[in-house]
Amino acid sequence: MAHVPLTHGPLAHDPLTLAPPTHASLPGDSLSLVALSGSLRARSSNGAVLNSALTLWNGPATTADIGALPHFNPDLDGEDATPPAAVAALRTAVATADALLIVSPEYAHGVPGVLKNALDWLVSSGEVVHKPVAVITASPFPTGGDHANAQLRETLRMMTGEVITAACREIPAIGPKIDAATERVSDEATLTDLAAALAHLATAATGTPAAR
Repeated sequence: MAHVPLTHGPLAHDPLTLAPPTHASLPGDSLSLVALSGSLRARSSNGAVLNSALTLWNGPATTADIGALPHFNPDLDGEDATPPAAVAALRTAVATADALLIVSPEYAHGVPGVLKNALDWLVSSGEVVHKPVAVITASPFPTGGDHANAQLRETLRMMTGEVITAACREIPAIGPKIDAATERVSDEATLTDLAAALAHLATAATGTPAAR
């Protein structure tokens, strides 16, 4: 099936998003993926996108729980302090994964607070450094969450994460593309594009310089 670009704006014109590898070309199943969701809603469109993406990953994949994290406070994480259990669990999950996937809605042209809080806990500890990362935002609007997507990529680059531009997506008009019964993406073009994005991320996780 031909690649159907679903992004717009800066990502739509990035040459790296054209003619990506197919799902069949994903590297072996030894690569692990950890995902962070910017929505805590039980029935979230972005949650459906995330869950669909996890099923397309050719290897171990899990979602880290960021809802239990305390508000970021450096006093809880000083040189002699023991980080809260939820923070330690998040850091371990990210550190041990080969790649990181972030899927998020956009709130008020910005990043949801729960997700920014999770990233704040990862800034000084270094788990994101040189980690291949993909950012996917989905929105009911034609913009596809472009503001949040750009902000997340900027934050991750400041954290020295390896943001894989070819693996980033802004998905517009997400509502009709979700099957409410299964809470998964049902739109074939969107699934094809998600598979292409994950193939780029998996290629980058193998350490291929051209993928970055």
